[in-house]
Parts: sequence; structure tokens; C-alpha cells
Amino acid sequence: MNTSLNARRRARDIEALPNEIVDVLVVGGGVTGAGVALDAASRGLSVTLVEAHDLAFGTSRWSSKLIHGGLRYLAHGDVGLAYESAVERGIAMTRTAPHLTRTLPQLVPLHDSLSGGQAAFTLTGLHAGDLLRRFARTPSTLLPRPRRIPAAEALALAPGLKREGLRGGLLSYDGQLVDDARFVVALARTAAGLGARIITRARAIDVDRTSARILDTLANQEFEIRARRVINATGVWAGKLVPSVKLRPSRGSHVVIDGTGFTDTALTVPIPGERSRFVIVLPQLDGRVYIGLTDEPVDEIEDVPTAPESDVDFLLEVASSVLARKLSRADVLGSYAGLRPLLDAEGSSADLSRKHAVLTAPNGVLTVVGGKLTTYRRMAEDAVDATGLASAPSRTKGLPLVGAASRQELARINAPARLVAKYGTEAAEVAKGDPEQLHPQLTAAEVAWAIEHEGALDADDILHRRTRIGLVPAEAVRLSPERLWPGSPTARSSP
Repeated sequence: MNTSLNARRRARDIEALPNEIVDVLVVGGGVTGAGVALDAASRGLSVTLVEAHDLAFGTSRWSSKLIHGGLRYLAHGDVGLAYESAVERGIAMTRTAPHLTRTLPQLVPLHDSLSGGQAAFTLTGLHAGDLLRRFARTPSTLLPRPRRIPAAEALALAPGLKREGLRGGLLSYDGQLVDDARFVVALARTAAGLGARIITRARAIDVDRTSARILDTLANQEFEIRARRVINATGVWAGKLVPSVKLRPSRGSHVVIDGTGFTDTALTVPIPGERSRFVIVLPQLDGRVYIGLTDEPVDEIEDVPTAPESDVDFLLEVASSVLARKLSRADVLGSYAGLRPLLDAEGSSADLSRKHAVLTAPNGVLTVVGGKLTTYRRMAEDAVDATGLASAPSRTKGLPLVGAASRQELARINAPARLVAKYGTEAAEVAKGDPEQLHPQLTAAEVAWAIEHEGALDADDILHRRTRIGLVPAEAVRLSPERLWPGSPTARSSP
């Protein structure tokens, strides 16, 4: 099973396309598109995926890096969606991607500003979420039960908390992705291992039920792909490709700060005046901390959205409300924003459902849209079912992604823990390469691996998708394209 993606394989795949009719053409290389490609390929269908930029170029890399149990949906009374999230979280953490997920302790600090009634309401929600965790059969050894803890224990878990008025905390557990973009790459590579053609830098110009006109943006040449069904999985850009799709995108912003003084426990901070909305302070394996997230409607859909100053100020202010030290602009190392592809409906963007839908356009193109990263697998399953081409049910519930193994097996791999968290069972092979340290989170061996096996076609792919160094601009500029890609920063000169 050849799971490697590289420039050579891309060229061969493009060359073969005019001579075949594929079962399923997937447009879009985010978590949904990669999930669709994997589901279809695992059922024995021939699959081609095209992506205008790089894998995880859009919304999929701008998430909070959580694979969560849907507690927020419970607060809105959507038990079905919350249960679906809990089930999918358990599948990812126990079967398909243990190497790319970890248990995240989350603490709601109980300061005087949070009333006893609000605390009781929140704890009830946490226990309801734990009940769904049990129904989903996710073991408590992986996600322990929530509980109320005294102030001393809260401070031990989060020493940076403001002590004044602290009367304890609510401790719960959720799932965290080591890296959302790497998760998408793992999906795409697993699909490739089952025969799917994964072609990046290939923009769909026009699509209908059985074909698409594609522009190879590297060669600046157009070609046609013929297919039995076409699936539009382009997220917030779905309406540009299929005008009948109506979306109301919303922006979720995050700021990146240094993790000094923080621990591995996330902080869940109630937003003043809101009953079920929070700002989350999220520790990362690389020593950074992400603070998110906002929910604001947007009219303009940008390829790379940015977090506005007002969002940055809001996040810093809410996070600081529970900290001993007030965060300021001087603490901000970077920021990012993603656009959620929400289905158009009445109400504010914060209240719009995170349910997904598979829509059929007048020209026959299927569009899978809505949803969220956690439930990508169900979205993909429903999209492939809608093609009517599959003779077998989805098997992705038990299909491990590239690098996956049990947590016990992962602990025995002879490689640095940082590499095991990124590469899983492939970490030992990566560790055999050139150990030159280009950055605390990047060796020359990892660059070579990204080029040869993970479909990286230029330096930006490495900085922004195969690693998250690009989230801190001051660090990214120190790694010139020439240093990451000796001889040329372009795919056409890649090995």
C-alpha cells in the first residue's frame, strides 16, 4: 500500500486522467474532501481528489484543534448532534487516529463573577456530556468523568489563575488534535494508499454531474476529468462552484501566545452575559497557547482570512478575566481566523446549526456542506452514500489512518515523543533522517519526509500545513524558502 504523496506521483496521476472515467471526483482537499476520498476508496470505488491549493489550505487548518464531544450543542438542545460528536470523537481517539489525538483536561475557573447558579448549570451540562461519552463507549480511562474541584487543586492545575475570588473549578476532559492540518494529510495519504489520486494545485473551473474542467496551476494547463459522480466539498467556497448552494459563513478567530506560565490544562472562560458561550485557552504540544474563539458573520470569503483587531482585543480581555496577569498585545505572537461553512437559516451565526447536509444541484453535482471537523467521517459517509455507487457500507469507522496504532504501541516507539505525536508509527523512520535542527519544531529529516511522503510542493506547504510554524510570523521569516527547499522553493524542482 503506497501512501506516499509527492511531485512525481502527482505528475503520473495527471497524465493518467484523460484515459479513464473515475467513479467519484472530489473537489476540495480539506477534512471533508479528504474524508470523502477515503470513504469512497475504502469501498472499492475509483477516486480522484483535486484541490486548488494545498491539503488543509482552507478552514480545516484554522480550527481550535479540538475533536470535541459536542457540549455546546447540548446547551442548544441538540442532543442528536451532541451524541454524533461524542461518537465520532471516540472513534478518532480510540481507533482511527490515536497518534494525532490526546486527552485535554479543561478547567472552568469558579470566580465570584460566576454565580452559583451558572456554575451548577455548567456542571450539569458537563455531566450530560459525560453521559454521552458513556453511550459512545469511550472509556473513562481516556476521558475521565467531570468533577468539581477546590481552589487549591484548581491552582495546582493552572497556577496562572487569579487567586482573588477563586472558590474552585469544574474539571472535565475532551479530545484535542495534535495538528488539524496533519490530520487532513493523514486522511489523504490513507486514501492514496487505497488507490485514490490526490492532486493539489488543481483548480476546478467548471463542474457538472459527470465531469469537471481543471486548471493545473503549476503547469498553467487545463484538462478534463470524467466521472460517474462529482462531489463538491469546498466548504465556504461551495457556492462559488455550485451557485444553488446558499451559505452564511461565520468567522472564528484565535490568537497565539507563548505558553510560559501555562500548563497542559485548558481554561474554559465564560463570556460575560452569555449562558453557553466560552473563550478557551488551549495549550499546544509546541509550547504555544491558542486563545479562541469568536463567532461573527462575514460577507467576504477570502482565501486566507485574518483575525480583525476587535476579535484579538475581545479574546485577550475575556481570557484575562480569570488570569493573575492581564494579557496585552505584547503577548500576541500571531493570530488566525477560519470561516465556518454554515447553511443559511434564520437567526444569528452563533445560533446556526452545525449539522451537515448533502445537496443535489440542478446540474447533478453533489455538495456536502455544513458540519464541523469532529464529524467529518459521518459527512463523508453520507456524501458517498448519496452517489448511489457504493455496493458496500462505509468501513471508515474501523479504518486506521496512516501512522495510527494503540496508545500502548505508540508509547513503545523508539523515537522522540515530539515525532511520535506527529508521525505515529512512522516516527522511527523519520528519526533516521538528517537530524539538523532548522527550528525547535522542525528537522531537515522532517522537511525531506514532507516532500517525499506528505505531498508538500513548496516551502509554504511545510511552514503552514505540514508544520504550524507559520502561525508565528516572526519565526517563519527566519526559515527562508531556500533553507527549507535547497535550490528552489517550487515544486517543479523538487526531488
